[in-house]
Amino acid sequence: MGAAKAPRAPSPQREPGADLDAVAHGVIGAAIAVHRVLGPGFLEAVYEEALAYELSLLGIPFSRQVDVPIRYKDRIVGRHRLDLLVDGRLVVELKAVDAVSEIHTAQVLSYLQATGLPLGLVINFNVALLRRGIKRIVSSQSLGDLGGLGALAAKTQS
Repeated sequence: MGAAKAPRAPSPQREPGADLDAVAHGVIGAAIAVHRVLGPGFLEAVYEEALAYELSLLGIPFSRQVDVPIRYKDRIVGRHRLDLLVDGRLVVELKAVDAVSEIHTAQVLSYLQATGLPLGLVINFNVALLRRGIKRIVSSQSLGDLGGLGALAAKTQS
């Protein structure tokens, strides 16, 4: 009898570089500035508009409502819109909910898989302290493949 194979360990998460982390920190700083003025209680669309304005003031490049095809094998089976794609390489999903749940994390992981991007942020504005509403999500997928979003971001730049 052959020896039983050991179960495969999950793919390790590979941390994005310092450059991408700096972009994420810039977005978090902009979100904190928005939250300090608006506080919790508004709809997601209000925070998206305010954060877009703040990112523009800071000179941080971004695109809003970026259309992403969802593929199954060789076929596009659906589409999703990213709330924000920052600097062509950071997925930002905005929320205004009671709490960030596992489904929100799974949603961003799916976006990272669909785009080939390594890092995403969930930012929930419906909290008293914004730092409690921020979740950093690192994909275990291969880093570096932009999945064609670099060109898409250039076309949809805000």
